[in-house]
Amino acid sequence: MITTTVFPGRYIQGYDALKGLGKEIARLGSRAFFICSPTVYSRILPAIQNDPGYSVKITAEKFGGECSDEEISRERQIAKKAGCDVIIGMGGGKTLDSAKAVAYYLKKPVIIVPTIASTDAPCSAVSVIHKPTGEMQGPLSLDRNPDVVLVDTHIVTQAPMRYLVAGMGDALSKRFEADSCRRKGAPNMTNTGHTGSMTAYALGDLCYQTLIRDGLAAVKAGLEQKVTPEVERIIEANTLLSGLAFENSGLAGAHAIEIAFSFSKETHQNLHGEIVGFCTLASLFLTNKDRALIDEVYTFSRSVKLPTTLADIGLGKATENDLLKTAHIVCSPGGLIYNEPVQVDEKAVVAAIQAADKEGKRRKGK
Repeated sequence: MITTTVFPGRYIQGYDALKGLGKEIARLGSRAFFICSPTVYSRILPAIQNDPGYSVKITAEKFGGECSDEEISRERQIAKKAGCDVIIGMGGGKTLDSAKAVAYYLKKPVIIVPTIASTDAPCSAVSVIHKPTGEMQGPLSLDRNPDVVLVDTHIVTQAPMRYLVAGMGDALSKRFEADSCRRKGAPNMTNTGHTGSMTAYALGDLCYQTLIRDGLAAVKAGLEQKVTPEVERIIEANTLLSGLAFENSGLAGAHAIEIAFSFSKETHQNLHGEIVGFCTLASLFLTNKDRALIDEVYTFSRSVKLPTTLADIGLGKATENDLLKTAHIVCSPGGLIYNEPVQVDEKAVVAAIQAADKEGKRRKGK
């Protein structure tokens, strides 16, 4: 058996870490192409462009809103025309995925600067490609992880708390999906066909324990835009630990169900991590986890206000037939659901979703 474990070239996190971005760019190139989310483009980028401390030439473009083949092609042409030799992605998950894809196609180094901690996209060698209309098209496997991931926790805590909580929902799944892949001997997400290492599985468990210990305290501090040790640890769990766990251990039921839910327009009002949070609960019923563990996960989810019912992710009116359609997508040949170490079929998936929804409703009624 061969294992493969991958990491970003350098991970930097802390209060005002953005002040070190110019030095990191200069290590890798002299002409930088910034792909920025609209908020970053208008509020953060001008200070960077006017900073005399930067020794590199900067070209910048506002992200078009969807990490699609069309958007990536547009950005590639701009970067190529400007002769840029290093790509910088600043913003949320789709902006960062787009920057990684541009760097991949141009064969340039990439620096990732997340301004929210809502997903584990920053550290991975994967870009999730969507159609221009928002539906997921599929993952693009890249040839290496980002050269630098720089997380300024002061900036992250200025974002609405919803993003940090969504990041916890995404991170919440990683212990259970890692455990399923370990038990099944399923391949990880490194595009090698290899399984995870003991390091990877341990990171998934550390991610979960950090959420349970520090999640609620981080939410309370984050609502006041304070950067406390708990906030720092949750941002690291959402960004680094969750990213290393999913890529090096593998994905399973929670993300299989989330991907299927993404085809329902009713869920598009929700963030990825919010949907994954509920799908993690469904996966626990699918794999027959013990009641004490299920209770712990529901208690945590409710404490930080993660979704615990179908209604919370826009599917409160979903019929059993609707759920069967979702389960049909989940159980497509070669799907992530088959990384679960139990017998899976469409009826079992529907039953797990319904059980998670029923339990969430019961607890809300307490």
